[in-house]
Amino acid sequence: MSALANALGATGALRGLFSRQTAEELPAPTAAVRRLTPPAQLTEAELIDGCLNGSRLMQKHLYERFAARMMAVCLRYAQTTFEAEDVLQEGFLTVFKNLGSFRRECPLEFWIRRIMVNAALRQHRRNMPLVAVSDGGDYPEDLAGEEFVLANYAFEDLLGMVQELAPRYRMVFNLFAIEGYSHKEIGEMLGISEGTSKSQYSRARVILKTKLERLDAQHSHGHLRK
Repeated sequence: MSALANALGATGALRGLFSRQTAEELPAPTAAVRRLTPPAQLTEAELIDGCLNGSRLMQKHLYERFAARMMAVCLRYAQTTFEAEDVLQEGFLTVFKNLGSFRRECPLEFWIRRIMVNAALRQHRRNMPLVAVSDGGDYPEDLAGEEFVLANYAFEDLLGMVQELAPRYRMVFNLFAIEGYSHKEIGEMLGISEGTSKSQYSRARVILKTKLERLDAQHSHGHLRK
């Protein structure tokens, strides 16, 4: 199993929150639902209601249903797996603290994902005094409008490249290209101008495209040697 797969399966300190209460200790209605319904078949409403009723077991099921997908989100924003785990933990603590305010107007995963992105933004702000924007690489200045396709590359290769971006570039790229925020919204989130967001996104694309071209060249060279 890859290191990334291990990271996505990591439970961290949160798992300990769910180990103190057995099914026998749960309120009767939640325990009845649990006996009749396998965890994977529980509806979002059952999970939410169980959590709001104070069920540690339902909290555990909710966490395990979404943890791997949310860890993948956190890894894109973080520079290391440890940092991503910190963001994941902070995010899920926020989820359980504010679950009562979830209006159920969208899928629960969308709501949790937004909380994880906000947790990553808070982590970014805390780390900003410690990092520089420049990554020191030697890259062309722009793409001249060219697009590049990511679907043909392994997730771990892409993740590594995104994590290598300078923190501000990484945040802007994820928020615009993955989350779909506008540059105006990103500027407000990060405390920068809309134009700065656009230029940093453009720079991030240049860096990623250059890295992908180098990766393609390495693969082609390896093919030729064989």
